[in-house]
Amino acid sequence: MQPAAPGTEATDAKDTDPNQRPKLLARDRYFDTLRAVALIRVVTYHTFGWAWCGMVFPSMGIMFGLAGTLMAKSLERPAVKVVKSRLRRLLPPFWFWGFFVVLAMLIHDWLPGWQIVYWIVPLGDPPGNAWGEQAWEILWYLRTYLWFVLLSPALLWIFRKAPVPVLLGSLAPILVLNFAWSGPDNRFGSALWDLSTYLFCWILGFAHRDGVLQRMKPALVVVGSLAALGYGGWYAFSHQADFGTYDLDENPLAQAFWSAGFVLLLMWAKAYFKIDFAWLTRFKKLDRTVTVFNARAVTIYLWHEIALILAVPLIDRMWDVPAFEKWLPLDSQWFMFGVGWILIAVFVLLCGWVEDVAGKKKPKLLP
Repeated sequence: MQPAAPGTEATDAKDTDPNQRPKLLARDRYFDTLRAVALIRVVTYHTFGWAWCGMVFPSMGIMFGLAGTLMAKSLERPAVKVVKSRLRRLLPPFWFWGFFVVLAMLIHDWLPGWQIVYWIVPLGDPPGNAWGEQAWEILWYLRTYLWFVLLSPALLWIFRKAPVPVLLGSLAPILVLNFAWSGPDNRFGSALWDLSTYLFCWILGFAHRDGVLQRMKPALVVVGSLAALGYGGWYAFSHQADFGTYDLDENPLAQAFWSAGFVLLLMWAKAYFKIDFAWLTRFKKLDRTVTVFNARAVTIYLWHEIALILAVPLIDRMWDVPAFEKWLPLDSQWFMFGVGWILIAVFVLLCGWVEDVAGKKKPKLLP
């Protein structure tokens, strides 16, 4: 499992940290930059398959942490309105993308059953055939994000009753699933594993929003983070024989603890040192790139696998052009990586407007 990207609503700098004074900067570029890097890391991982990517930058844990912070902020408004708003932002881009994926699978002999309802509201993994698996296997993230959104009003209420115990206790479900009860072998079981894996990161977003992290002693945070990273890393490397790799995406318990330690440090540093990356605005092109990545995060996430799929036959056709064969590194994965990003840019231009419509904004080619 792997990606990143719903929960990408605008991050208001003055609202992100309740103890931070309002600034002229309209967005929190620290969070925006983390989200952009997470998306780049997702595409990189899906291109090269490097197992170490998740340890260098655990994109999914970071994305769930950022989304949890935004959700806590939004729940200052009535919960029903907030949930409806999140569904409105998420589902139309998913439906638009899903129309093409489902149609392509139907053309390639897919015969769906009643589970096709999950292509309407992905509370469970949407079904598909092997032909389209590379496209639809990324939907676990949307399903997990959707469940977190629906559960957040209750989770936030519980968290505020006892912030630190609830935060620490949020690692308990993944320990139970890993060592005591593995859950049912169905869609509910898959959802339960993913929710448990990233529950700490989501609750950590609440803790950041409510100022809990800022009040924690630095030594306690550093020791706790290193302990979580140490346990997650040890479990990943010591159980390679069980999973065939140390890749965190194949090992939920290692993923949970490594992400917990990594995201805790990032969130705490943000709150404690009041990091905002305001300097980014001095670099216009880089700042613009970060803006586009955040405004089109759902589009990039949904369409990036299709872009990588299409890059293969496109490069195959280039071999028929003598000049391309001579001067271009057509057999290089880095070349495919570059072609993939060109196709992602095309999808952003062609399909990104759906995110504007979903957010009740005027449709634009680029935000």
